[in-house]
Amino acid sequence: MTCHKRYKIKKKVREHHRKLRKEAKKRGHKKPRKDPGVPNSAPFKEALLREAELRKQQLEELKQQQKLDRRKEQDLKRKLETDPDDEPSNVESVEEFGQSKPKRAKLSKQNPKTVHCQELKKVIEASDILLEVLDARDPLGCRCPQVEEVIVQSGHKKLVLILNKSDLVPKENLENWLNYLTKELPTVVFKAFTNQKDKRKMTKIKKKAVSFKRKGCIGKQCLLKLLGGFQETVGKPVQIGVIGFPNVGKSSIINSLKQERICNVGISMGLTRSMQVVPLDKQITVIDSPSFIVSPLNSSTALALRSPASIEVVKPLEAASAILSQADGRQVVLKYNVPDYKNSLEFFTHLAQRRGLHQKGGTPNVERAAKLLWSEWTGASLSYYCQSPTLWTPPPHFNENIVSDMKKGFNLEELEKNNAQNIHAIHGPSSANSILFWSSGLTNGIMEEKDIPELPKQRQQGIQEEREDSEDKERISDMSPIEETSEALPEESIAGEPSTRSLIILDEKTKEDAYDFSTDYV
Repeated sequence: MTCHKRYKIKKKVREHHRKLRKEAKKRGHKKPRKDPGVPNSAPFKEALLREAELRKQQLEELKQQQKLDRRKEQDLKRKLETDPDDEPSNVESVEEFGQSKPKRAKLSKQNPKTVHCQELKKVIEASDILLEVLDARDPLGCRCPQVEEVIVQSGHKKLVLILNKSDLVPKENLENWLNYLTKELPTVVFKAFTNQKDKRKMTKIKKKAVSFKRKGCIGKQCLLKLLGGFQETVGKPVQIGVIGFPNVGKSSIINSLKQERICNVGISMGLTRSMQVVPLDKQITVIDSPSFIVSPLNSSTALALRSPASIEVVKPLEAASAILSQADGRQVVLKYNVPDYKNSLEFFTHLAQRRGLHQKGGTPNVERAAKLLWSEWTGASLSYYCQSPTLWTPPPHFNENIVSDMKKGFNLEELEKNNAQNIHAIHGPSSANSILFWSSGLTNGIMEEKDIPELPKQRQQGIQEEREDSEDKERISDMSPIEETSEALPEESIAGEPSTRSLIILDEKTKEDAYDFSTDYV
């Protein structure tokens, strides 16, 4: 910092200290009153002292017992959470949906990718209609041909496309994508409820105002009418599975339909790790599912946009560079308000200086700038769009017969009318305020467990720790300072060198050593 700023800060600090001394002088120095104790002339002095000492010992024993009970309770909870053998069942039944609370599957201690594949298969098997949620900013990149092929091969299941986050793309681009996708499958334009601050109940918006409320839900009535019409055609209760890649808004769509935050949603990718049954009414049940697993054979851009950090090894600098290479450089410069750049490293340096991201010594923090760009492009706030293909070519797993079968049972005329109303109600950005992005096409996924690459043991343990990190934070926040210190773990030691750490816990009241233990960690 400049000398002017440094001396100004020092001056303010001196003035603050002077003010504190002045106030302390006014209050005066008051000595704490010393306990005189029991006078010698008092009768039964020894008995009173023994009684006071006994009460003190009983109080200490009670505190120690309460501390041990708390620890036993925490150990029991941890054991129930981590030990799959003690759990009554791995997955709760999908057919029972009379309860108001959602049903979640218990996750075992295994590769999270394997769990995702298992849960996704269960959702597909249990569903009559599959809603594949697409990000309107890159609809083609959010489609998985492997999953769609499994649904087509089942023969009796329907597939519907949901264009979510439709308020983040220009209207002309949204209409072009709708016309392109409708040639293949029934497509619904949707904008999920995005207010993350409300954790209990969403504000119910009047029907007249729902079309013009920016933070409200758009497309809910259209989707409910489409599903209700299909249920009446079938004449029996139907189950709807919601599937898609990470951060496309699967859980947000369910919350919008239910008008209640019943599914966990957030900024981070891959929050949903198990199937979750949510009954909408007596005839329609919605099943939330974990995200698709991205195949490592995809392009670097697809891996950067569709890989959640909870189950994948994501390097922010490489991921952000891959995203930046597919975006329009001129519009990126205008959006982030940085000078022209020759390569991604120069851009991240400019971005770090612009946003005030500095390391010790004042050098720009390029890693944090890359992480910032990656989180914005995978989040739900940045406006960018991809051009739709000029000619429609059906995927290999689709033909004319399959396309006509997928559209049977749906009122397509009413769907087209409702989509037009929803597009008119959406307040999207203009093309000048959005960033043009070149899509890498369909994103390949993994459906079979045998195709999942094995994780190294260290990475698998790291993923398990990340998944349990949120639970540990809540547990540690409720502990006393002594317990928090005793639960602390040492940092990872260097490979091949055991690290020894001695934890000394101090009793804050008596300032004496309570206990001391040493443990070797390899």
